[in-house]
Amino acid sequence: MIALFEDSNCMDSHATAPFAQNSWLRASSTCRVTSDRYEDNVTGESIILDEQTLTRELQVAIDEENYTEAAKIRDSLRLLKEDSKASVLAANARFYNAFRKGDLAAMQTLWAKGDNVCCVHPGASGVLGYDDVMESWELVWMNYEFPLEIELKNISVHFRGDVGYVTCVEFVRTKGSSWGAQFVTNVFERIDGHWFISVHHASPVDL
Repeated sequence: MIALFEDSNCMDSHATAPFAQNSWLRASSTCRVTSDRYEDNVTGESIILDEQTLTRELQVAIDEENYTEAAKIRDSLRLLKEDSKASVLAANARFYNAFRKGDLAAMQTLWAKGDNVCCVHPGASGVLGYDDVMESWELVWMNYEFPLEIELKNISVHFRGDVGYVTCVEFVRTKGSSWGAQFVTNVFERIDGHWFISVHHASPVDL
């Protein structure tokens, strides 16, 4: 069993009882973080929906043997997937969808496999290696009721080559609790054409 949850003085809305929550945030509060801003995680979610819509439309065009239309849709889908900014945002949205639902199976597919991946839950030491990172999520979610309420603010995305990262302020509320906030950095790697998360680092926001 990996050693987590050592600092009881740190608020964490990722965690279960071992993390004491000593900072709270009203849902209407705003956080002063300087970044290139997006209103919320709708950007990433809309990209996922665009991918799904184009994929469905492509299949319809193929079924109808409308190959001219199918080629256009295929090109649009390819361009969307090749757009690094859009792809990183979509990968970030998938990460938060799994987080929101407490879906360990989905989370397992989103992380890069290897000993170099790292996850830092608020108030805890860094967890290294794919297997221990997955175990850490299972432990964190142990006493949660899903789905969680999660909102992202001040989203900024950066990328170069096959590495991209997203910074944001993550607001999480569990059932019966107040909002908790973390400043988050999520690092993604492009492996075989797909973006996988390799680092998740969440630190409490002192408002």
